[in-house]
Amino acid sequence: MDWTWYLFRFDGRINRALLWQALLIVALLAALLGVIGQVIHLINAEGALMLSLKLDFDFGLDDLFKLVDPRAYRSLAPVDRTNLILKAFGLSLFLWIYLATAIKRLHDRDRSGWWLVPFFFLPGLYNQFSDLLPNSTWMLPFWLVASILWLWGFVEMFIVSGSAGDNRFGPDPLAKTEDGSSPAKSWDQQRELELVPPSASPPGGMHVKRSA
Repeated sequence: MDWTWYLFRFDGRINRALLWQALLIVALLAALLGVIGQVIHLINAEGALMLSLKLDFDFGLDDLFKLVDPRAYRSLAPVDRTNLILKAFGLSLFLWIYLATAIKRLHDRDRSGWWLVPFFFLPGLYNQFSDLLPNSTWMLPFWLVASILWLWGFVEMFIVSGSAGDNRFGPDPLAKTEDGSSPAKSWDQQRELELVPPSASPPGGMHVKRSA
């Protein structure tokens, strides 16, 4: 497998299994960074060393939305600030992997990568700032919309199978050519995040069939 393309590039398609695998990889990396952070904390103060795996639809990127919330900076203790650089590095890495794999998975569903905005960013922003909204029944529709968008995104990327056969983003990742080999993972598009990507045909008129 081309790991550079798989984890860091935005072109082509991946199936559900590879997205779940990316989620596990991020969880292991997050646990490793957590251990390093605890070791740093133990150097400065007494504490308990804990190993935890966090498996979230958003790859554990909840803290990403704190970057746009001024309250998060004021709540940081001096000890927490010593881990800020490490946490920023981890969030940057996890966000890149999330975007690269989630966009390829949306491509597999024949959807543009811009669908991450309603599936991920809007629900995340709502959850971060929901405590600032009035506590009344008028806010129920906002909560309902955010929940539906999150659930829809989870089903689209982690549950539902991809579109059968080639689509505008590349060959079917589960297809095999007539000689039994796997087709190329993708071909170039003008831009991977276009709102209306151009249609394309597989190079050379390759005929593929979807494996069972």
